[in-house]
Amino acid sequence: MRISCAEFADDLDLIVINPDSKECPHYITDADLSRPGLQFAGYFGVFASERPQIIGKAEMAYLQELPEELRRVRVKEFFSYPIPCVVIARGMECPEDFLSQAREHRIPIYGTKDVTSFFVSRGIQYLSERFAPMVSRHGVLVDVYGLGIMIIGDSGIGKSECALELINHGHQLVSDDVVEISRVGGRLFGCSPEITRDFMELRGVGIVDVREIFGIGAIRRRTKIDLIISLEVWVPNKDYDRLGQKYDTLTILDVELPELVIPVRPGRSLATIIEIAARRWRLHLEGYDATSELDRRLKERYESIQNSQEP
Repeated sequence: MRISCAEFADDLDLIVINPDSKECPHYITDADLSRPGLQFAGYFGVFASERPQIIGKAEMAYLQELPEELRRVRVKEFFSYPIPCVVIARGMECPEDFLSQAREHRIPIYGTKDVTSFFVSRGIQYLSERFAPMVSRHGVLVDVYGLGIMIIGDSGIGKSECALELINHGHQLVSDDVVEISRVGGRLFGCSPEITRDFMELRGVGIVDVREIFGIGAIRRRTKIDLIISLEVWVPNKDYDRLGQKYDTLTILDVELPELVIPVRPGRSLATIIEIAARRWRLHLEGYDATSELDRRLKERYESIQNSQEP
């Protein structure tokens, strides 16, 4: 996978310092950045030249302190490598010999007013998201009380209807029908395909524009996926979990997510059940478990009865 340097610059609002580099497109193939301080000091034994090169205050000060002839040699050797682009931070001016070498090799130079550390953090986050492994899954993704909940199940079981009721309760839709999932680090994030963004399909009604009907507050572009809710048709003799002491897991992109299986039958308010599941999962993350609390109370009551019966 690769992205063009021009796209990188546009998305991060960078200033183009040498516009003539557009004639020779460059591409970024690595989800990291490099600060070439060692290279300016003359060490090129280990040089991540495939990454965007970030020039901060320290690198620029060191270059300016070098004797003019030595600086030209170092800058020339630096640009002899297949660098995708260079970003000069803090709004600093690009040295003329630096710019001339960039022009000769048609390597784009960009500028940003950001402090170096802030831009590095922003750039790495951007590249990590762009290069993140991605997969599509059938389902509905909603934000409920700040938790990203993906609702899955067979076609026609009521996923979209459940999501619509949740939206009506004040929660947010991320994606209906298809969820694009990416892994950033050890976490999964979901969003909607651009073509179906903000839309839902309801059988018997048709296509619904959630943003136009409920307002911009009913939409969320992207969210971390915290919990999977799997809807299935109620099977009378199946032994469903009644205590909530264990969670199944579903693995997506090598990340395990907790999964709750909720049986569907007439009379059950799925939206309310999912709201309670979200609240319960939040308490679980904070260390509270209702089943353990009930068990503690029962033990205390039993011990109290036993003590009262002793002679």
